Amino acid sequence: MRNRISPKYIKIIVISLLCLLLLFFIGIFIAYSKREAILNAVIAKAVIKAKRDYNLNVTISDPHFEGLTKVAFSNISVVPQGRDTLANINDLHVGVKLFPLISGDIKLASLSIKNGRINLVKRDSIRNYDFLFRKKNRDSTKTSKADLAALANRLLNQVLHKIPDEMSVANLDVVINHDEDKLRFFTTSATIDDGQLKSNIRVNDTEALWHLDGTVEPGDKHLAFKLYAERTKVELSMIEKKLGLKLNFDTVSAQLKKAVKDGDQFRIYGSWAIKNLLINHPKLAANNIVVPSGAIDADVVIGENFIALDSTSVIHLKNIKANPYIKYTKTPKKTYALKLKTDDLNAQELFNSFPVGLFESLEGIKVAGKLRYNLDFFLDSKNPDAVRINSSLHKSKDFRILKWGKTNLQKINAPFVYTPYEYGKPMRNITIGPQNPDYVPIGQISPNLRNALLTAEDPSFYSHNGFVEKAFQRSIATNFKEKAFKRGGSTISMQLVKNVFLSRQKTLARKVEEILIVWLIENNRISSKQRMFEVYLNLIEWGNNVYGIGEAARYYFGKHPSELSLGESIFLANIVPRPKKGLYFFEADGSLSQSLRGYFKLIGGLMARRGYTSRDTNAYGFYGVRLKESLRRRVDPVDSIAIDSLYDDEGVQYKSEGGFFRSLFGRRNQDTVQIDQKNRTFIKKDSIASPAELRQQRREQRRREREQRKNGS
Repeated sequence: MRNRISPKYIKIIVISLLCLLLLFFIGIFIAYSKREAILNAVIAKAVIKAKRDYNLNVTISDPHFEGLTKVAFSNISVVPQGRDTLANINDLHVGVKLFPLISGDIKLASLSIKNGRINLVKRDSIRNYDFLFRKKNRDSTKTSKADLAALANRLLNQVLHKIPDEMSVANLDVVINHDEDKLRFFTTSATIDDGQLKSNIRVNDTEALWHLDGTVEPGDKHLAFKLYAERTKVELSMIEKKLGLKLNFDTVSAQLKKAVKDGDQFRIYGSWAIKNLLINHPKLAANNIVVPSGAIDADVVIGENFIALDSTSVIHLKNIKANPYIKYTKTPKKTYALKLKTDDLNAQELFNSFPVGLFESLEGIKVAGKLRYNLDFFLDSKNPDAVRINSSLHKSKDFRILKWGKTNLQKINAPFVYTPYEYGKPMRNITIGPQNPDYVPIGQISPNLRNALLTAEDPSFYSHNGFVEKAFQRSIATNFKEKAFKRGGSTISMQLVKNVFLSRQKTLARKVEEILIVWLIENNRISSKQRMFEVYLNLIEWGNNVYGIGEAARYYFGKHPSELSLGESIFLANIVPRPKKGLYFFEADGSLSQSLRGYFKLIGGLMARRGYTSRDTNAYGFYGVRLKESLRRRVDPVDSIAIDSLYDDEGVQYKSEGGFFRSLFGRRNQDTVQIDQKNRTFIKKDSIASPAELRQQRREQRRREREQRKNGS
């Protein structure tokens, strides 16, 4: 027989539930009757907190309830102490959802704003919104680390909860005063009605009319927005004025598709798209960059200690697709990972997808076949020297170039005219070919010079395909540790392409174009290595308005390039990275400064190891190098009375004017060198070098020695 609950107990349970329900309604009645007092108490507490924690003076007139869950406010004012007024709102009505409120969640049901103004002011270093960036005092005894997944989930929910089901905004003015610049967004109307968002935003009064439209379903965690301007592009002149960045577009859209908590990870699925994006900045490219259409389907994964863009994400650029992967790990150590891969792509569609203005010299190129790209990058902030970077562009067997674009890359195989530029101005036209009496075929250039330059600049030139990954790795590691761009990883192939085909402007687009052209030349046998090296030797700069080895050998030593000795060759290899400082390394009697002796031993030793020269205990020709006598007369001797000789910890002697204390604390003399434009020479007026410059010279010498040892190993 089944156990049955006694009717007596059922009666007791029913009576208890009725009593609890009665008490609940009594509590609601009391709260309802006292709600105005409770509201005023809550507002008073909030005003005190704003003053105490953020130094904000907040005033609110006549707060009162309208119905059960709607609150009305009038004449709201927010003024930071001693700063410009931050906000004024004449009329504000807020409605909250009742049942979430019982459980402690505040979800907006409705929002109405009429005649408001938000005023963001920055004058010099003073801002009336500094409180937004003020860090709260934390208990120093707490050592627990933030869970990024839980934090992201909480923040997204807070944002979604504050999006009302119904909204009406009229005459909301947002003004940004940034020193002398002013930007104004005046929302004449913005509504959410049955999940549909509509808005009209006037920018700088009559400059433009923007629309932010879309669908809003915060309960389902689904949002979709589209921003566009009426009869013009979306553009802000203040950005260009402040940052030098010209940026505009027709339409940008964003979508939140789904957000789910999956175990200890939080995943957000969304997308971004843009139409006719135009970008122009001196650091990016010399011309406007135009992206007709671009989009990304982004799957973001947030864990306890990391945030990542998952490899299921897809980048769309015209008709091509690529899968990116980006991951930043915060603890226990900061690491950065980046991957990018594509399937086999139609090569012509890939070239057609490049933004207009990005690769100017390749515009109009016609190709056939397929291409596939893979990038794998990883950097551990605690061990940057172990950085990993693998970048490869694979071509199909039938890949070929059908027609050159704006620039014919085959021009290096025949005589051509090269025009070097300095500070954006052309120096002179130089014919790279037999028509130029200073042009020297590679067979007539001393093997000493060829081997010294290869050893110093690019030891694996004849075996690599344009790039040396180890050089890129060392460059990234050095720049990361120095927190600045201190060194690059250019091969001779890259230097040649930069000089022959590209402008000398230092832009990101030019660097990427340089890499792509090198790949095209090296991987499609556009030119032989021998020809590339010959052209390189005949056009690179070796001094002030001295170009090509023919001019350089005659300028410094009064010789033909075939006559260059080992010492002279090592000297010329040394000045390639800084050609205008060539004469700085000579003393008044034409001998070399002792600061170069270590470099000669390093390069000479590496050359001997490779069989380019014999072992030499006398610094590989260092003492035999003598500057041409006519140039020596243009290097004025320094008054020995004004010189103190200082030796660094490596025994290298440096000279400075004004004695020991001037050497320690003196500033660099800006008039140490005078240029003789007619004879293309430097007239050396003194040999002043500050302590910082001396340290930098020593660091540079040690760096090059370490690099050469690695290359030689």
